[in-house]
Amino acid sequence: MSTDLAKLLEDVRDRRISVAEAELQIKKEPFADMDFAKIDLHRKARQGTGEVIYGAGKTPEQIISIVKRLREESDDGVLVTRLSQEKASAIKSILPEFAFYEDAGIGIAGGNRENDGTGRIVIVTGGTSDIPVAEEAALTAEFLGNEVKRIYDVGVAGIHRLFAHLDDIMNASVIIAIAGMEGALASVVGGLADCPVIAVPTSVGYGASFEGLSALLSMLNSCASGVTVVNIDNGFGAAYFASMVNHAGKKGE
Repeated sequence: MSTDLAKLLEDVRDRRISVAEAELQIKKEPFADMDFAKIDLHRKARQGTGEVIYGAGKTPEQIISIVKRLREESDDGVLVTRLSQEKASAIKSILPEFAFYEDAGIGIAGGNRENDGTGRIVIVTGGTSDIPVAEEAALTAEFLGNEVKRIYDVGVAGIHRLFAHLDDIMNASVIIAIAGMEGALASVVGGLADCPVIAVPTSVGYGASFEGLSALLSMLNSCASGVTVVNIDNGFGAAYFASMVNHAGKKGE
């Protein structure tokens, strides 16, 4: 692929094709077909971030093969989500540099992207039980090149705990509000902040919480403007979107 890319750049240099035509070709480059997976080698060219591996349902051998292929293509790190300790141990036996964060179910091969966001992503949780989802979000956001501030266990059952962090709330570029039970934290934070708030419902709570459905519906019905919602327990999705918001000012530089 590097040879093809060099030829493309030479064509641009020699004015055989325009910059716009070359950009289009780069974005249309094919994927790598590994039989069990078709790896998108040019996602970074299209979206600014390379492909992330969803670890659940994949064998350690499959994950290792995908990580190796992505690392051959780029010096960038590779993020693996929803990873078990058992799979992580098997991967680390082959890839010693592989780092695993058990609470979050996150694995990283290679380092994080350089911190180049325009501000800080603040992550708040309703309770300690929400921390696994929060850590998935925090580690993902850091991997994507963001400064992250963690504020845990500040739910509405003791709202004064949140008010002790008003400076962090007011100075955030984007906030990820994570809560189970009735999911009220997102509305409270949305009423205090002047930045986008991404709400993450978690599957934490008793029977009538319906494994996060109650929190999801509460967050979708938030009366606070500027609150958007991702799926239940989707810390990764919230962090990815938060990173896009935090890098929006860098576009075109």
